Amino acid sequence: MRAPSHLSPASRRWWASVVDSYELEEHHRLLLTAACQAWDHCQAARRVLATDGMTYTDRFGQPRARPEVGIERDSRIGFMRALKELGLDIVPSGPIGRPPGGGY
Repeated sequence: MRAPSHLSPASRRWWASVVDSYELEEHHRLLLTAACQAWDHCQAARRVLATDGMTYTDRFGQPRARPEVGIERDSRIGFMRALKELGLDIVPSGPIGRPPGGGY
């Protein structure tokens, strides 16, 4: 199975490696594609921010966040949510925080 052609080369490689490593149903592949799209959007916004900065000055001389700040944030969140929904971890991670009986 081939990765969707609209994904970046890096996302296509990751998509193919996941499909090769896991038994996915159609809805999982759609979720994986959505994760890849979110990652690509996040990276595109990061490239703009790297060259243009995180803010611009509006017509009143006030600093404003560039739209790419929100695009990067929202895409990163979408990517993480899609990964969580896919549940690709073989062994679930342990609880977050200090282990019990840590002497504190």
